[in-house]
Amino acid sequence: MENERLKNLRDRIDKIDREILKLLNERAKIAIEIATIKRAKGLSFYDPVREKNIIDKVLKINEGPFSDDVIKTLFREIVSATLALQESQKVAYLGPEGTFTHLAAIKYFGSFAQFEPQDSIKSIFESVEKGLSRFGVVPIENSNEGTVTYTLDMFMQYAVKISGEIIIPITLHLLSLTGQKEKIKKIYSHPHARAQCREWLSKNMLGIPVYDVASTAEAARQACVDEEIAAIASEFAAQIYGLKFVAKHIEDFKNNYTRFFIIGKSFPGKTGSDKTSIMFSLQDKPGALYNALKPFKDASINLTKIESRPAKMRKWEYIFFVDFIGHIEDEEVKKTLEKVKDYCIELVHLGSYPMFE
Repeated sequence: MENERLKNLRDRIDKIDREILKLLNERAKIAIEIATIKRAKGLSFYDPVREKNIIDKVLKINEGPFSDDVIKTLFREIVSATLALQESQKVAYLGPEGTFTHLAAIKYFGSFAQFEPQDSIKSIFESVEKGLSRFGVVPIENSNEGTVTYTLDMFMQYAVKISGEIIIPITLHLLSLTGQKEKIKKIYSHPHARAQCREWLSKNMLGIPVYDVASTAEAARQACVDEEIAAIASEFAAQIYGLKFVAKHIEDFKNNYTRFFIIGKSFPGKTGSDKTSIMFSLQDKPGALYNALKPFKDASINLTKIESRPAKMRKWEYIFFVDFIGHIEDEEVKKTLEKVKDYCIELVHLGSYPMFE
């Protein structure tokens, strides 16, 4: 009786799977038709606003048992696969394979984009500006270690826009070929990852030297060829390089997140839940920064980040980077920025993009 019931349930699943496959291919055919229209009109194939709307709609009608996170992941992969049928999306990221930047790129674009590892943040900006990559993914800040100032400096050198953001949790593990602690003679790590595990290392790996490398993925790549080397890296890197866990979750602070910018040559339209990034320089006189920021307060526009960097043109001159809630197409934002410009030597709109939720 139980075997018959099991068979019936499996038959129902098989039938549903056939229907899912049929509907997916039907969806893909419609997407190809849309691609033909977009190509004729010279429209962009990738539309993050449309993608957000698709996912928001399905989340509103999701009744479970799948969680919203699972549904979001599934539909992002469907959108990614469909987009790959329309046009290959080249995405530059900070390599090698297995970095947190690589992971952020996959989570944002889905696994069907064409991911291109770069050896530096500068190379990502260059690739996007020259049109070699459609998009780039760059780290901008970590909740424990602060702003990635080098990324900010690149915005002063390259004509790119911020078209999106994504925030991912950072979990770090000690990995090696064997997974055996007693075989470890040295540890490789990115400096930021090392700093985030300082206390754990001092308690558990005293006397084992730690060497800095360019990324957590590079640490994993070194560890996969020598069983005496351990790497501080992600589970994602462990899967790619065939490493085993020596110890899991070795970061000192568990509430650890990194925010990444998606950079491109343009920015999307309004979604109703947006963020804007600008940079500006000021005249060197008392109250200059106060005057530039006061219009935001007067308009009740929430600033989510402000950072300064040396302008590197004249000594003691700085560029200010500001993120705030709202889109450049919002009337209140337009009026506010016009007032801010009155106090600036130069103001550059870096991009408006859907706020990560």
